[in-house]
Amino acid sequence: MSNYDTNEIQKLDTAHYMHPFTDHKALGEKGARVMVRGEGIYLWDSEGKKIIDGMSGLWCVNVGYGRTSISKAVYQQMETLPFYNSFFNTTNVPAVQLATKLAQISPPQFNHVYFTGSGSEGNDTNVRMVRRYWDVLGYKDRHTIISRHNAYHGSTMAGASLGGMSGMHEQGGLPIPGIVHIGQPNYLESGKGMTEEAFGIEAASWLEKKILEVGAEKVAAFIGEPVQGAGGVIIPPSTYWPEIQRICDKYGILLIADEVICGFGRLGRWFASELFGIKPDLITFAKGVTSGYVPLGGVLVGDRVAKVLIEQGGEFNHGFTYSGHPVACAAALENIRILEEEKLVERVAEETGPYLKKRFAELADHPLVGYADSCGFVAGLNLVRSKGATVHDNVAFDESLAVGMVCRGYMFNNGMIMRAVGDRMIIAPPLVMTTAQIDEMVTQIRHCLDLTYADVKERGWL
Repeated sequence: MSNYDTNEIQKLDTAHYMHPFTDHKALGEKGARVMVRGEGIYLWDSEGKKIIDGMSGLWCVNVGYGRTSISKAVYQQMETLPFYNSFFNTTNVPAVQLATKLAQISPPQFNHVYFTGSGSEGNDTNVRMVRRYWDVLGYKDRHTIISRHNAYHGSTMAGASLGGMSGMHEQGGLPIPGIVHIGQPNYLESGKGMTEEAFGIEAASWLEKKILEVGAEKVAAFIGEPVQGAGGVIIPPSTYWPEIQRICDKYGILLIADEVICGFGRLGRWFASELFGIKPDLITFAKGVTSGYVPLGGVLVGDRVAKVLIEQGGEFNHGFTYSGHPVACAAALENIRILEEEKLVERVAEETGPYLKKRFAELADHPLVGYADSCGFVAGLNLVRSKGATVHDNVAFDESLAVGMVCRGYMFNNGMIMRAVGDRMIIAPPLVMTTAQIDEMVTQIRHCLDLTYADVKERGWL
């Protein structure tokens, strides 16, 4: 490994690089951690420390780091045709091949793809597309899109508006008009006194109440992540999504599944919509489509929407310079080939996903852990001050103590990347992780939980 002057890189970083979702003054005082290499499920920083990447970069490095065949596919495409746009009645071979492949591996109602550069741009596209769909059909008042509190749908103006993150809405005068929100299907937060199944029906009913409040004739679509990611890996009860589908069908509104995180094998299916038994009209994708090697996003456009836009819509006045970028599409094609050839989607469904569920659930016996759950290759656990008779009787830490960030610090400084969302600790490891590596990860998580427990006990927070 090359030698790096960490201090010099940190100084330049502070002087010139503005990071996403960052307090730059605070970061400048301590300095950013400098990542320099990745291989498989592991990362190395500029100080030579080896780290288990429990978050797949940012939910995206599904096939792991160091895939030479993706690098070669990118290089070959750069040598052949590094770029050309998809405007002016022009296309390129990798974009056509990828669109065809995505139609083959996605649910049967999807035969068309709209490419973007990211998931945020994909969700901006959804806003434009669903409103155009209803306009073409003559329903020009049907523009309201319903989303959920604590959802994450990107960081552009429309994406952040669709999302339900209050901190994002406080900056920039969001949400934009025509976007409203309902509660999230968080059983721990709102399901006390109910079974999970009963709560799933109750949480879905909030959609129907909002439709009636707004007026069904004004509602264009409902958007949701099959499993909420940045909101804390909120896994809905089994009854939730089928009831959401029933309500959308009842009122004829479009259903958008944001699978930027959940797609491409993350939950043991190519798309999580299949796991939860729903038939969305639009699916947002990004991240896992290239395993993060090159930026790419898009929207799978269901036949219901595509038929209207293509046959009746005329010119759709929307697009991006990098839509269908040939290099990004070449990376995606090779990434999907790896997922298929190594049967990583099936492996998560049949072997490593169930094994992660078993091992992760064992962490619930830790004195700090009040609840641990998982779905495929996403998982989360709640840190609590004390445990009660049921999960709803657990006593939480005062939010001001930021125990989750204390725990995250011990994780990061001891070779384990685990994200904190409040006092919920979450993971989404690369899909190539083996059962032996799951054991290694769980052992490391438990060790860091022990360090956190000793720390908060010494501080008198227990």
